[in-house]
Amino acid sequence: MGQRPPLPPFDHESALQKVQAAEDAWNTRDPQRVALAYTPDSVWRNRDTFITGREAIVEFLTQKWERELDYALRKELWAFDGNRIAVRFQYECHDADGRFWRSYGNELWEFDGDGLMARREASINDVRIEEHERRILGPRPDDERGKPFPIR
Repeated sequence: MGQRPPLPPFDHESALQKVQAAEDAWNTRDPQRVALAYTPDSVWRNRDTFITGREAIVEFLTQKWERELDYALRKELWAFDGNRIAVRFQYECHDADGRFWRSYGNELWEFDGDGLMARREASINDVRIEEHERRILGPRPDDERGKPFPIR
């Protein structure tokens, strides 16, 4: 597999690019596409789930987006150093019963020299919201890229 720019070590601009690329990919809700950003043996901790490898990532994401309907995500750069990036994020979705959720989280990312993510650790909390409280309704418009999002 080839390189996936931008490559580490990251500066502010390249870290922002990496975060936006991740947000864009996840908003496609295409597990195969998302998994290509990770090393073949990538290690994840997602909440209380531990995953290793692209095949497991695809399976995990397929199941996630089967139950998290109309999923829409925002990621924001928090910090970076060398081959590591920390982000905070929010996403919204609804379940099959029509209940709406906003999930808040932090991720720690570690990349290999080719720009593929070798490690991802995610801590996430879910808050029940009403449909009229939704504010993340799809991919980020171009004029909002790189801007912070509200915490609440």
